Amino acid sequence: MSDVEQQAVRGTIGRVTIATLIAAASGYLVLLLAARHLGAAGYAVFAVFWAAYGMVTGTQNGQLQETTRTVRAALDSHRGHTADDGALRARPWLINTMVGLVLAAAVAATSPLWSGQVFTEERWPSVLLLSVGVASFAVYAHLAGALSGALAWGPFAVLLSVDALVRLVGAVVAVTLGGDVTAFLVITVIGSVSWMVVLLTSPAARRAVGLRGDVAPGRFTTNTLTAMAAAAASAVLVMGFPVLINATGRDDADTATVGAVVLAVTLTRAPLLVPLNSFQGVLITRFVDGRGHLMAALRTPAAVVAAIGVVGSAAAWLLGPWLLTTVFGADFQLSGATLAAFTLGATALALLTVTGAAAIAVGSHRWYAAGWWVATLASIGLLLLPLGVEGRVAIALVGGPVVGMLVHGVAFARRSVPAAASTRD
Repeated sequence: MSDVEQQAVRGTIGRVTIATLIAAASGYLVLLLAARHLGAAGYAVFAVFWAAYGMVTGTQNGQLQETTRTVRAALDSHRGHTADDGALRARPWLINTMVGLVLAAAVAATSPLWSGQVFTEERWPSVLLLSVGVASFAVYAHLAGALSGALAWGPFAVLLSVDALVRLVGAVVAVTLGGDVTAFLVITVIGSVSWMVVLLTSPAARRAVGLRGDVAPGRFTTNTLTAMAAAAASAVLVMGFPVLINATGRDDADTATVGAVVLAVTLTRAPLLVPLNSFQGVLITRFVDGRGHLMAALRTPAAVVAAIGVVGSAAAWLLGPWLLTTVFGADFQLSGATLAAFTLGATALALLTVTGAAAIAVGSHRWYAAGWWVATLASIGLLLLPLGVEGRVAIALVGGPVVGMLVHGVAFARRSVPAAASTRD
C-alpha cells in the first residue's frame, strides 16, 4: 500500500467513527419514537418487521464483504489479476444487483408459506416492503463495499450517515403527522435508498460503483453467495439470539428473568458490535493489504477489541445491575457477574467478526462460512445445557464464538501458498 493510501487508512477512524455514532444514535431514537408513538401493541408489529428486515439484510452483508475484498484486490498495484483478461473480470455492481433482485423475488414468491406466521398484522404491506427493501439494500451493500475497497472513506461515511438520518427524519415526520404502524414499516426500509443520494452528490462514489473485481464473474458470484451464507449465520447469532434463547428454554423458566436476560444480551452487544459492523470494510481492506503478514495485521484490531471487552466487562460487573434497574425498572434484575459474562460473550463475538473479516480478505470463503456456522451450531448446543437461563446463555455467548474462531484459526494455519495466490481456498 502506498504512503498516500496508508495516510488515507489512518484518516478513516474519525470519519467512520462519527458516521457509526450517528447511525447508532439514530437507530435507538427510531426505536424509542416508535415505542412511545405506537404503544405496546403497535410496537410489537413494528419490532417484528424491524428484526426480519435486519436478519435478511444481515445476510446481504456478505455482498458488502466480498465486494470490498474483490475491489481492493483488483486495485492493489502489488498484485496481478486472477482472471487472464481484464475484460473477463467481474462487474460486481451487475452481479450484486441481480442477487438482490433474485432474493427479493424469492421473498415475495415464498411469502405465502411463512408470512402468516411472522407478520400477524400488516401482512402484505410487510411482504411488499421487505421485498423492495431487499432489492434496494443489495445496491447499498455493493456501493458500501466498492467505496471501502477504493478507500473512499468520505463518501462511505456519508452513506452510513444518510442511511441512518433518513430513517430518523422519517420517524420524526411520522410522529408529527400521527402516522400509523405502516408508516414505521416504510421508515424501516427507506434508509437503504441513501445510495441514490450518495451517487447523485459524490463523483468518487460514481467512480467506485462501476469498478471491476479481481476474479471472473462465476468466481465472484460463488464467493458472494458463500459470504452471504456466512453472514446468514452471523445474522442468526446476532439478530436472532433472543429467539434462540426462547426456543431452547424450558417451561419452568421465570418469564421476568428471561426478559431481563434478552434485554441484557442486546445492551451488552451494542457498544462493540454496532461500531464493528460499520468498520467491516475498513478491516477487510486492512487484511487484503496485509495478507502477506496476516497475523501481524490481525494483532492490533484483535487487541483493541479484547481490551474494550475487558474494560466493558469490568464496568458491567460494577455498574450494570444498577443501570439496568434504574433505566429499565425493578423487574430487570441480574447480577454483576452475569452482566460481565454477557459482555465477555459480546467480546468473543466481536473477535469472531474480526477473524471472519481476515478469512474473507485472504479468500478463504468456505472457512469463513464454516467458522460462523460452527459457532452458531455450538451456541445452540450450549443453550441446551441443563442450567438456569443465565448460566446457559453466558456459556453459549462465549463458547460458540470461541469454537468459530478456532475454525478460522485452522484456515490461517493452512495458508501455505504465496500471497499472490491467496484468493483461492
